[in-house]
Amino acid sequence: MSAGSEPGTPSLYEWAGGSDSVRRLIDAFYDRVEHDELIGPLFPGGVGTEHRAHVTLWWIEVFGGPADYTDELGGYERMLAHHRGLAITGEQRFRFVDLMSRAADDADLPADAEFRAALLGYLEWGTRLAMHNSQPDAQVVAHAPVPRWGWGMAPPYRP
Repeated sequence: MSAGSEPGTPSLYEWAGGSDSVRRLIDAFYDRVEHDELIGPLFPGGVGTEHRAHVTLWWIEVFGGPADYTDELGGYERMLAHHRGLAITGEQRFRFVDLMSRAADDADLPADAEFRAALLGYLEWGTRLAMHNSQPDAQVVAHAPVPRWGWGMAPPYRP
């Protein structure tokens, strides 16, 4: 269960359809990234299977699934290390959000307003933090838990 959710409310991970659905999202996203003139150059040679698998584990954990990214790959500190020094621009940040939103459609993730609001809420929060942390002289929080994103103000609607 996500922090702040009512008992019986599924996590975002469960609502999205579990691991296979999150992997479809990440694959659809990186398929778009590899053809994108603004973000693609951050991944010379493309985005390999291992990278996609690691990012899938991150998203699974963030959305309330198993904590394998933390347990197996080093958690927040590892993700922070991947973004340090990239100098992500505002335009790249915005493109990331746009491509991920489109990838959610490509991957046939739930289209209900509540899920998409939670997804975009995390994207806005996470990309702004990543952009800040990627700047050459950024003062960053060096140690933190992987965020566990929840429904926020609008849990899933069930008639």
